Amino acid sequence: MSFSKGRDQDARQPTGVGRVFLVGAGPGDPGLLTLRGRDALSRADVVLYDALASPRLLDHAPQTAERILVGKRHGRDSVPQADIESLMVERALAGKRVVRLKGGDPFIFGRGGEEAEACLRAGVPFEVVPGVTSAIAVPAWAGIPLTHREHSSLVTFVTGQSGQARPDADVDWDALARTGGTLVFLMAMTRIAEIATKLIAAGMSADTPVAGIRWGTLPQQTKIVSTLARIGEDAGELLVRPPVIFVVGEVAALGKRLGWYEKLPLYGRRIVVTRARPQAAALAERLERSGAHVIEYPTISLTNLPVDAAVFDALGGYDWLLLTSVNGVESFFGQMHKAARDLRDLAGVQLAAIGPATRAAIEARGLQVAAQPAEYRAEALLEALGDVAGKRILLARAEVAREILPDSLRERGAHVDVAPVYRTALVDEDGADQTLDEFDMVTFTSSSTVSGFDRRCGGHAKERLAGRWVAAIGPITAQTLKNLGVAVDVMPKDYTIEGLAAEIESFFANQQRVP
Repeated sequence: MSFSKGRDQDARQPTGVGRVFLVGAGPGDPGLLTLRGRDALSRADVVLYDALASPRLLDHAPQTAERILVGKRHGRDSVPQADIESLMVERALAGKRVVRLKGGDPFIFGRGGEEAEACLRAGVPFEVVPGVTSAIAVPAWAGIPLTHREHSSLVTFVTGQSGQARPDADVDWDALARTGGTLVFLMAMTRIAEIATKLIAAGMSADTPVAGIRWGTLPQQTKIVSTLARIGEDAGELLVRPPVIFVVGEVAALGKRLGWYEKLPLYGRRIVVTRARPQAAALAERLERSGAHVIEYPTISLTNLPVDAAVFDALGGYDWLLLTSVNGVESFFGQMHKAARDLRDLAGVQLAAIGPATRAAIEARGLQVAAQPAEYRAEALLEALGDVAGKRILLARAEVAREILPDSLRERGAHVDVAPVYRTALVDEDGADQTLDEFDMVTFTSSSTVSGFDRRCGGHAKERLAGRWVAAIGPITAQTLKNLGVAVDVMPKDYTIEGLAAEIESFFANQQRVP
């Protein structure tokens, strides 16, 4: 789907011009972005993104990329289409690689055709990266097959909004009613009662099933199954506001039986993740796969620290390199790379890791882990290392951490050097606690996240968490919560992100009461 143009356009194309990528962001769930879309984002200089495109997709773009929100929301101020096209062309003519990230598919009720024409007029090369359109994905997420051997072999997509260039244009309702099959209406929330009335007047049965799905493919997805006669009233009560997709036809009734998303173990649960933003994704994505509505509420921030060149100079003289977290692994080896060092400097050095995630981060670099404790905390690592008397040990860790591990190693005769490779800081956002509204559970993955949460609550974590469920990744984090007077409801046997998520699933599966 690359841009092509005639000889005259080639002749007038500016030199040094960039390129525009019209990328479909999919219907909402960030996992539905295509691989080609991810590739375009990874090389973008500028990203112009819609309001309905998942913010998490922006993580695929380089940190240096310019990010500009140009999306439209019903009933709210938005960037005019002409301004979007001007901005897109302007950046491309300046030599930038511009990704126009559009909800759903660029060419399905997305005005992508107009943006492609704007590029054409300006002599800007462009590519179209199709996306998973909400017209298909949202019904599927709601358990509604648009075609079915026994019910429908025809699908018609209809917009609930007339094109601006054709204000008098309207649907031929008689023809649409005669066509039969499945009708899918996009951008029709404010007109659904009128649409239902016109379809009935055109001959469709008032008992024809209609499904309405709001925020499809996202954890806050809401679905109703009604009829043409009642959809106007039901939609007004239950769906409230866009974005909503309506499915009209016999297949809509199948959503009651085939709705799989609502059966996920954490569907409808609002769970707060307090990890630093770059590290929150792993837990957030794991919980979202189980249907949870995740609220990212970072209480700490992480900053990589430079490692003294003397540490790398002496690296080959150590017997052990101890790494206690994924953050430590990423920072340590990142600093090695910046210092133009490579893995040969670790020849003869044994590596130890606390926890399977840390081990996996090490092994992803082609290295082997010689020691990992069965219990994922510093004290257990002592037993895994065995006799350390006379050994030289380098401990790469956070700038501020418990001293029990280096102190205990020294007591056993080891020579220990501590290299701070990252700093954990509490998020300082006065009044940020107001961003938390309704939620079922708060998760804590370290003592620092507990301290950060307490700070963001103005020292009132106990009061803020009263009547709420609380999950801690392990006993040290749990003890920090208990020191604040906060009871812990969930703590896994395996002190890992996977273990925590699995324990949360089990907890809610057996939970009948409201906290």
